[in-house]
Amino acid sequence: MVQLSSDQSLKGPNFTAPVGGEGGYIWWYLDAVSDDGKYGITLIAFIGSVFSPYYAWSGWKNPFDHCAINVALYRLDGAGGRWAMTERRADQLHRSAHHFAVGPSSLHYTGSELVADIFEVCVPIPSRLKGRIRLIPEVETGASFDLDLNGRHKWRPLAPRARVELSFDSPSLSWSGDGYFDTNSGQEPLERAFQDWHWGRAHRGNDLRLFYDVTNRSGPRRATFLKVSHDGSVSETAPTQQKRLGSTFWGINREAWSDGPDPARVIKTLEDAPFYARSALESELEGEKVLMMHETLNLDRLKMPVVRAMLPFRMPRRFF
Repeated sequence: MVQLSSDQSLKGPNFTAPVGGEGGYIWWYLDAVSDDGKYGITLIAFIGSVFSPYYAWSGWKNPFDHCAINVALYRLDGAGGRWAMTERRADQLHRSAHHFAVGPSSLHYTGSELVADIFEVCVPIPSRLKGRIRLIPEVETGASFDLDLNGRHKWRPLAPRARVELSFDSPSLSWSGDGYFDTNSGQEPLERAFQDWHWGRAHRGNDLRLFYDVTNRSGPRRATFLKVSHDGSVSETAPTQQKRLGSTFWGINREAWSDGPDPARVIKTLEDAPFYARSALESELEGEKVLMMHETLNLDRLKMPVVRAMLPFRMPRRFF
């Protein structure tokens, strides 16, 4: 169900949003691709990290004791990149309406832009990740969407179109490009409600398209197709054909949207995990070639004990 609001207070990240329920969570997500198409970034700030094996092993108790800021730098034109995601305890979380910090890294919303200062250690090969990310919204919305039938999982595309400026000392890297910013929240573990999902966003001319296709554990599959105009208005659009992409190294089946004669083309698989894939795609929407950021999440895979046992190698936890 689409819920639209003109309440300006719904704009902005609201870092003090409530987090409740057994296995409750909230995250704020940013992605961007450089103007020259060579680089990409994602940032996800978690309370109740939904992928955390430690949170699952705790019996989904106390989401505030499982917080992290995940940053991934990508090369779309070749090898290379960096990844950091260190989980921290509740006493390492500090938040107010406009400020969010976990350990040494922080996000701050000024009212006109989001500034992230990153000080992390990469895995699996330790190296420093230090720099600043600025996201300047071009389009903001007050829209909210239920992903499940019971209204326990919500998605809000806060600034679906934005400019992002990145300046890092380690590694030495500076670029700017088009970006995106949203938030998801829920009152139970993702795997309890969903089997899998496919998500995508694509800038197209002066507007953009958002796609969210969710397979519920109970009830029908739910696909949301949205158009966001340059004035921030959000409308549902007619379904776009969903076509199978090639599966990942781990055998995750990906599906993406294209209304051209051919399916979307994978430019590069940015993240390839046993339960998750993030990809940069070239697609065609209404006759225009577009760059699409895309993710596939398989929650049946995530909850397998052998998969959870692998995750600490990519998601270490600070216990002190």
